[in-house]
Amino acid sequence: MAHKIYGDAARALEGLLFDGMTVMSGGFGLCGIPENLILALRDSGVKDLTVISNNAGVDGFGLGLLLETRQIKKMVSSYVGENKEFERQYLAGELELEFNPQGTLAERIRAGGAGIPAFYTKTGVGTLIAQGKELKDFNGETFVMETGLVADLSLVKAWRADPEGNLVYRKTARNFNPMMASAGKATVVEVEEIVALGDLNPNHIHTPGIYVQRLIEGSHEKRIEQRTIRARAAASGGEA
Repeated sequence: MAHKIYGDAARALEGLLFDGMTVMSGGFGLCGIPENLILALRDSGVKDLTVISNNAGVDGFGLGLLLETRQIKKMVSSYVGENKEFERQYLAGELELEFNPQGTLAERIRAGGAGIPAFYTKTGVGTLIAQGKELKDFNGETFVMETGLVADLSLVKAWRADPEGNLVYRKTARNFNPMMASAGKATVVEVEEIVALGDLNPNHIHTPGIYVQRLIEGSHEKRIEQRTIRARAAASGGEA
């Protein structure tokens, strides 16, 4: 219950980290990323990480910080744009990459959390994605087998939590976070607000606290991945 709440990100990760571990990190672009936990992971010095995440942040923020310090050995990802250091390391052969269609990555994580070791999908059949994987026909169509994913540690960002670790996500930050929360052998969550037990409507809880081992409350920068603006029209002096 309240014993799940830790004072800061570094303390929340104590005893969970080791070199060569597999880490899931929630978020989509920079939306809903566990930025405080990522910083603590960087500062811990843990290395040779396999990181499962939709993407790898941007240069200088999010998982991009772990790429700069060379703590990531392998990425299991769907989207690898927006990060020049990611591109440089991959093209130089310094970073391993297991590329996944986005829906396949989401289902692999969900399957891992549900205890499903593998499943079949049509996505990727006839492409490089299917090379070396088992193919099977169902009802006259070919499917490729994909395996479920489980991590040693899941780092998750939510909006609100109660002391038992029941989680509510806000809008598009409810992306890869809920499924990753269930697919970690240990799950550590950062939230914007911890509320009193009973303040969350049970019908609105997205992740039950049974999946959450540790919890912190933190402030968040909430950067925009690509800020696109247009010039305002010149004031005409007339009515709008």
